[in-house]
Amino acid sequence: MERKKTTGTVVIHIVLILGAIIMLVPFLWMILTSFKTVSEATQVDPFMIFPSKWRTDAFTSVVSKMQFIRLYLNTLLMILGRVVCAVLTATMAGYALGRLNFRGKNLCFSLVLFQMMVPAQIFIIPQYLMVSKMGMLNTTFALIFPGIVTAFGTFLLRQSFMSLPKDLEEAARLDGCNIGQTFLYIMAPLTRSGMVALGIFTALFAFKDLMWPLVSNPEQSSMPLSSALAKLQGQFSANYPELMAASLLACIPMIIIYIIFQKQFIEGIATSGGKL
Repeated sequence: MERKKTTGTVVIHIVLILGAIIMLVPFLWMILTSFKTVSEATQVDPFMIFPSKWRTDAFTSVVSKMQFIRLYLNTLLMILGRVVCAVLTATMAGYALGRLNFRGKNLCFSLVLFQMMVPAQIFIIPQYLMVSKMGMLNTTFALIFPGIVTAFGTFLLRQSFMSLPKDLEEAARLDGCNIGQTFLYIMAPLTRSGMVALGIFTALFAFKDLMWPLVSNPEQSSMPLSSALAKLQGQFSANYPELMAASLLACIPMIIIYIIFQKQFIEGIATSGGKL
């Protein structure tokens, strides 16, 4: 019995290690390609894995062509604005849908689920018209606008609030707390892991968002990293070393964010499942 258990554990670890290696291959290939020449990067030779000479020309060229400081700033402001708005609105909406009883509650939650099932591209035209009417195109507000509210975040925080015992609210009510005080001082602090998980998810979704920034912020000075990388690729050809070098530089902020908040991220995912 012990031998079978040990064999099963070894097999599981081998499968997980192989899966991790497979997932790391594209990232490693991006790093290696950024140090190659264009001819080396476009060769069909399967054995041409490492560059013949480690060059930094692609990084130098990309930094001189692209205003990375401005791109980093635009991306950081977009991520920060979306995270703050998403966590604030989703926490309040999640508490209302998860803990309060009011008329139309199930209808409101059904609308939230419906929004999660509809492709986000459907909302691009209405959102563009709204931002255009406000005269806010090519601004930081335009980048933040689609993330002011989030159906996914509302659902995630609702599950977090539903996992808390009802005794907490009853004790707060006996102590004289109203709904706002119960939410602010008792319930919200207990869902901190869910908020952090939502913040990381929102930051990741904002960082990967490509279509909306291309539509709302086409000017070079106001676009984030994702749009700048998309415009770096030519129509008929692409300088793959430069493209990979720019992609590597663009990944640095998200890698740092994940390294700092990985513990909270895992806790948020583990504790926000709750019950439906």
